[in-house]
Amino acid sequence: MPTKKIRIAVDCMGGDVGVPVTVSAAWDFAQRYSDTGFLLTGNEAAIRRQLKVLGCTRTDWFEILPASEVVLMDDSVEVALRRKKDSSMRVAVQAVKDGLADACVSSGNTGAWMAISRYVLKTLDGIDRPAIATSIPNQKGGATTMLDLGANVDCSAENLLQFAIMGTALVTALYGRQQPTVGLLNIGEEIIKGNEVVKHAAELLRASGLNFYGNVEGDDICKGTVDVIVCDGFVGNVVLKSIEGLAKMVSTMMRAEFRSNPLSMVSGLIAWPVLNRFRSKVDNRRYNGAALLGLRGIVIKSHGSADRYAFGCALQRTREAVHNGLLEGTSSAVHLLRQRLQVAAVHLPKMSNDCSDPLA
Repeated sequence: MPTKKIRIAVDCMGGDVGVPVTVSAAWDFAQRYSDTGFLLTGNEAAIRRQLKVLGCTRTDWFEILPASEVVLMDDSVEVALRRKKDSSMRVAVQAVKDGLADACVSSGNTGAWMAISRYVLKTLDGIDRPAIATSIPNQKGGATTMLDLGANVDCSAENLLQFAIMGTALVTALYGRQQPTVGLLNIGEEIIKGNEVVKHAAELLRASGLNFYGNVEGDDICKGTVDVIVCDGFVGNVVLKSIEGLAKMVSTMMRAEFRSNPLSMVSGLIAWPVLNRFRSKVDNRRYNGAALLGLRGIVIKSHGSADRYAFGCALQRTREAVHNGLLEGTSSAVHLLRQRLQVAAVHLPKMSNDCSDPLA
């Protein structure tokens, strides 16, 4: 029997460039994967112009869902939610809600994308707050999945437990890794280290039935010590931006050194194959596409500065999430964990709203 065609709703107006990147990346992707079609949301005339530039005549690959408004990068959450109800973002998320699309992706305003997705789709049963998760390359040749990366600035221990559940489901769905290891980001490996929230989260994780490794430190992220690392959104966002900044700095310094004199330039030419492989491994474009976990639908966030290749990588992660049943896996993982906690007679307090959430 033929497999069901995957449908991805794309916010074509988001990001620094918009239509030339988003529509072009979708065109590239559709040519590689015959099982994937796209709902393109945004300014219909602009989208059609870009499809014409690309020479696209395959109407069965693309359907345009017109949107009269665009959420700008500096728009507040209130503006995105209440004043721009026909934005390309809102139309893309609504397509998932209505069952027209299996997933949606945008490279626009992160806060607005999270708020709209949460408002339209709601959270899964047992999940208090959604979280942003992405993969960071590690020295083992794979990637470490980390969450939360900015959706929740301050979190309770119960929230961190939920993040671990969702991160486990994500790694299982995308990489087929059963029982992935989970680490709790802390200032030391010892049980006595950390604030009260982190200590309590460690207790919940030890009793959860997840494959909890224990506390991990910042250097464990790139070492690949565990598959999933959990932290609050404030810490996660700082860590992510620090790693991205360091990667850019190293790349810039290496180029400058190899161009500093004729001998260095010759050395650079000799080392070019090795340097090229290294650059490919640490290229953050390859890991573009952060999942907004905990929602009743698959939602992916691309970097706003993503180029055509990077946005294509975000589409790849979106397709994999749908193909491997990320939504179903997350829902099942939450349900099973709560059953385990009940059997173990572990008291899991009712989820509170004490997280300081900038999107609320």
